[in-house]
Amino acid sequence: MRVVIKVGTSTLAHATGRLNIKRTSELCKVISDLKNAGNEIVLVSSGAIGMGAGKLSLKGKPSDIPTKQAAAAVGQCELMYTYDRLFAEYNHTVAQILLTGSDFTAPDRHENFNNTIFRLLELNVLPIINENDTIATEEIKVGDNDTLSALVAASVQAELLIILSDVNGLYSADPHKDENAQLIKEVHGIDESVYALAGGAGTSLGTGGMKTKLNAAKLAGESACDTVIANSKNPEILYDIVAGKDGAWTRFFSK
Repeated sequence: MRVVIKVGTSTLAHATGRLNIKRTSELCKVISDLKNAGNEIVLVSSGAIGMGAGKLSLKGKPSDIPTKQAAAAVGQCELMYTYDRLFAEYNHTVAQILLTGSDFTAPDRHENFNNTIFRLLELNVLPIINENDTIATEEIKVGDNDTLSALVAASVQAELLIILSDVNGLYSADPHKDENAQLIKEVHGIDESVYALAGGAGTSLGTGGMKTKLNAAKLAGESACDTVIANSKNPEILYDIVAGKDGAWTRFFSK
C-alpha cells in the first residue's frame, strides 16, 4: 500500500517547541516497520518553525514573516537531522523535499516533483516533505501541511492519507469543551453539516485545525484516496490503520 502520513508540530514537539524525543522515536520505529512490511510511505512533516522557535529560545510561534522564515531555516535543519538519525537506526534512507504551491500549479514544476518522488520510492527511499517556509510568501505558499499532505497524496496516487494530530478524529462537538462529545468513526462525504463540527485552529505552535483536516480529506477523496484522522499519542495505532481495522479514529471514505 502507498500511504502518505502527515505529522503535525504537536506530534513532534512539546509546547516549548523542543523535540518530543520519545514520541518521535516511536513514530520513526513504526514507520520503519511498515516500510519493512512492503508499504511505500511518504512522510509530510510539520515542525520546522516550532522546533526553530524552540532552538532560538523564542517564547512562542513568531508572528512576523522574517522571523518565521528564520525559525524555519533553523528548525528544518534540526528536523531533518533528527529524522536522518532515527530512520538510519532501522537502515532506511530519507530524502528531503521542500515545496511551495507553485510546485503543484505549474505543470513543469509538478512534473519535476512527480519524477523525483516516484524515483525515490523506486529506490526504497523515504521522502520527507515540508512546505518551504523559508522562502514561501502569500503568493506561492500552500498555507498548511494538512492541505499539502492531500496534494501530495493525490500526486503520488496514494491509497491512504493518515493525518496524525492531538485529537482522536472528528467529534460531534469539541471534546475539549464538551465531555459528551462522541467520536465519529466513519464519514461518507464532506458537506456543510460536517464542516459545522470543525472548531478553530490547533496548537499555539501549529497552523492547522480540524477545518484544514476536513479540507484535506475532501481533496484526497477526489483522488480516490481515503483519509484517516487519528491521535498521534500512540504511534503504534498506525499498524491497525494501515491494516484497515476499526479503532478510535475517523475514516473519511473517498467516493
